[in-house]
Amino acid sequence: GPKEQMVLELRPAHDPRKTYGFAGVVISVEDLSASIWTWYREKDGHWQAKKTIKIPAQPAKADQLPPLLKGFEAVPPLVTDIDLSLDDKFLYVACWGTGELHQYDVTDPLNPKLTSKVEIGGIVRRKGHPKHEGSLLGGPQMVEISRDGRRVFATNSLYSTWDDQFYPEKLEGWMVRINVDPSGGAKIDPNFFIETGQLRLHQVRLEGGDASTDSFCYPS
Repeated sequence: GPKEQMVLELRPAHDPRKTYGFAGVVISVEDLSASIWTWYREKDGHWQAKKTIKIPAQPAKADQLPPLLKGFEAVPPLVTDIDLSLDDKFLYVACWGTGELHQYDVTDPLNPKLTSKVEIGGIVRRKGHPKHEGSLLGGPQMVEISRDGRRVFATNSLYSTWDDQFYPEKLEGWMVRINVDPSGGAKIDPNFFIETGQLRLHQVRLEGGDASTDSFCYPS
């Protein structure tokens, strides 16, 4: 609709027998929330889309915010990436603005359930990492899932012009790893932290394949 702005990522189910997928909407102009929509084919062959997840903006004081957001007194989640595990069980949602990575059980794709949340960076929170001294700018921006679903990697740079508007203190590049419990749950790996300074990291690919690049023409 007219209130939801910018779909940056579409993630179809990996199983070629399934006729559904997910779309990540960056922001709503109504309340700065972000949302996830499930698109699916009905039995009569018609395609539909339904908002299945809403992530609200978080209130904040104007003096904590970059000039772009001061008038709103809120931090938008800014969903910049979503990624679906290879078994189509978990959907990961990167909230670059609030510095969060959400894990949803999407076994029932029309009724996702939040199963875990990790925090790092963020416009206001700026949560750090055990291997880094001090606060961190940026947040989970692009995510990549290993084929076995046990490791999720997140990088923190969107595009330089966006980086500089939402993180005007000059964001520096980093990458983290999140360890995943196959039954649900995720935690930041305290020993994995890669810093790249002024070389900002947008996205990572995994050797041997990963969940966002692998697709299948036939069921296994």
